[in-house]
Amino acid sequence: MSKWRTVISGIPQGSVLGRALFNIFVSNMDSGIECTLRKFAKLCGVADMLEGRDAIQRDLDRLERWVHANSMKFNKAKCKVLHVGSHNSKHNYRLGGEWIESSPE
Repeated sequence: MSKWRTVISGIPQGSVLGRALFNIFVSNMDSGIECTLRKFAKLCGVADMLEGRDAIQRDLDRLERWVHANSMKFNKAKCKVLHVGSHNSKHNYRLGGEWIESSPE
């Protein structure tokens, strides 16, 4: 059995309100986002032209600012770029100061 620990912030595990409070907390995460954002899953955009690639990078920058403003952080090791299409230029994107790795699938 685990030992008891003092909780100094956050929502206790198993809380009935946990999900609702977290959703309220992140409700403004997509404010100003140009591309499609599925919270906690993916940011999607069409990067067939320079404007599309720039929009995706701007959105990544906005998300990074939101994370810092709300004292949170991304697990950047789990962030990947999926390039789709046969003529994709496979543009590189960054999250904060780190380049995001490409994923083959």
